[in-house]
Amino acid sequence: MPTVSYALEKKTADARPNETLLDVSLRTGIPHAHACGGNARCSTCRVLILEGLEHCVARNDKEQTLAERLHFTPDIRLACQTTITEDIKLRRLVLDDEDLQLTDQRSAGAGPTSVGEEKQLAVLFSDIRGFTPFAEALPPYDVVHVLNRYFHDMGVVITRNGGQIDNYMGDGLMALFGMENQTGAALQAVTAGLEMLAATEHLKPYLEAIYCKSFQIGVGIHYGEVVVGAIGGQSLRRVTAIGDAVNLASRIEAANKQAETELLISEETFSEVRDRVRIGKTIRVTLAGKSGEYALYEVTGLSA
Repeated sequence: MPTVSYALEKKTADARPNETLLDVSLRTGIPHAHACGGNARCSTCRVLILEGLEHCVARNDKEQTLAERLHFTPDIRLACQTTITEDIKLRRLVLDDEDLQLTDQRSAGAGPTSVGEEKQLAVLFSDIRGFTPFAEALPPYDVVHVLNRYFHDMGVVITRNGGQIDNYMGDGLMALFGMENQTGAALQAVTAGLEMLAATEHLKPYLEAIYCKSFQIGVGIHYGEVVVGAIGGQSLRRVTAIGDAVNLASRIEAANKQAETELLISEETFSEVRDRVRIGKTIRVTLAGKSGEYALYEVTGLSA
């Protein structure tokens, strides 16, 4: 008789013929969330198969539908639908009632979300240079107005180039390219960065006319692997990207100040776009929170 080993509980249980992993847990006293009652209408019973994935029977139609909707990797299975032929080892992914509330994805009308999916994306950070002295002399309403005008213009550029704004951070923003189609994501991000610089130049006469001052921006781009998932609780949940690639893109943007540049890209980004861009400076810098030196490339335009 095949057995199920539970990594967290350090227990082993026999699996009867045609018995699902959820049934095994409930029969043997292992607490196992199953918000929909084991009918493949939620993801709360999901498990990570640590060993013996090849001994799990292929997904049935119900599990496959939910797996596609939530972008499950092959080693994430619905316990309520999965049966096994030989020994496996697993780890439950929803551990208590609070976890259950956070991960129950059955709400009516909810769009596709992800429990955590690795993707190769281009991450763009931008930041306004000297915004504090620009804003400190203005009434708060005008500060909000200027930021809204700026973010609107940047959003148009980013969307036009296949990206989406992921987050606003004061006078900075983070945008992702390749969420839907990863082909050409790096070039899309670089093109957007150049157009963002041009859009800021176009905005300057407006700012000068109204406030007698303007500002510059810096843009940093890195192309790498991130984890995309839904973060936050209940109504505050949103899909975002996390990982070292995100942190690196932020550090690259900040390096513009030291390098006296406007648009810097990582070596990984450069390898994707090298035949399509014009390069100015090439610098080697240490980045805050990172070890070693990094080669960064100043992009001055697209090649003919």
